[in-house]
Amino acid sequence: MGSQSHSLNNIVGKGCFNDSIRELEELLTKLNPLAKEFIPPSHADAVSPGLASSIPKQNYRKNAANAVNKKRVNSRTNRAQREDSIRRTVYVSDIDQQVTEEQLAALFITCGQVVDCRVCGDPNSVLRFAFVEFTDEEGAHAALSLGGTMLGYYPVRVLPSKTAIVPVNPTFLPQTEDDREMCARTIYCTNIDKKMLQADIKLFFESLCGEVAQLRLLGDHHHSTRIAFVEFIMAESAVAALNCSGAVLGSLPIRVSPSKTPVRPRSPWPSLH
Repeated sequence: MGSQSHSLNNIVGKGCFNDSIRELEELLTKLNPLAKEFIPPSHADAVSPGLASSIPKQNYRKNAANAVNKKRVNSRTNRAQREDSIRRTVYVSDIDQQVTEEQLAALFITCGQVVDCRVCGDPNSVLRFAFVEFTDEEGAHAALSLGGTMLGYYPVRVLPSKTAIVPVNPTFLPQTEDDREMCARTIYCTNIDKKMLQADIKLFFESLCGEVAQLRLLGDHHHSTRIAFVEFIMAESAVAALNCSGAVLGSLPIRVSPSKTPVRPRSPWPSLH
């Protein structure tokens, strides 16, 4: 009888133990492994990716809202800066082929400090157009009074601009003193007859201006004309080349202006091409 009682006590004890284990397991499953008290301070920022889904959704919503607000602020700032730049810029048309950016800027410097002057070519016209940006709106307003001024052989038209000047990619601008020296020896040539070969253009400029150090001809069959960057050995040759603007090369009058960038080495083509 005593042995049977002892066995019964063992069975009851094991049952209670198993019940306790199950209760403990149930309690553990309800614990949040990302609770502050379970994460050491040194690991607070290194949350396991597998547990990221346990992070309260409020945090995600808050971070997302902050990102959206920051993007909106940056967008508003950029838009405001662009609109301010437009108000400080004038559009100039009917510019003689012979007029350089320096000459155009010199005309408008009487109205205020010129920040940038960008002359652009129009392949359908013998004349060109430009955008001139001032440091303030007063300069742009004063510039409007110069409409009708003779510059070269034609009177220029001056109107408020509807766009800002797109900045040159800074990675293309001169980075070193050597780059700036190369720029002084380089010209930018547009409206080149697409039938002209690189050797034809090199021969043209060398016969009139001086020895060419390197020449980069750009354009393809999708464009009606081509452009080129021509670097001379001497800076004096580049200055002489500016007088070639309007000269006929092939069947078209070329346009020549000082280059804002040195001739860069060609980037290697991606292997998949």
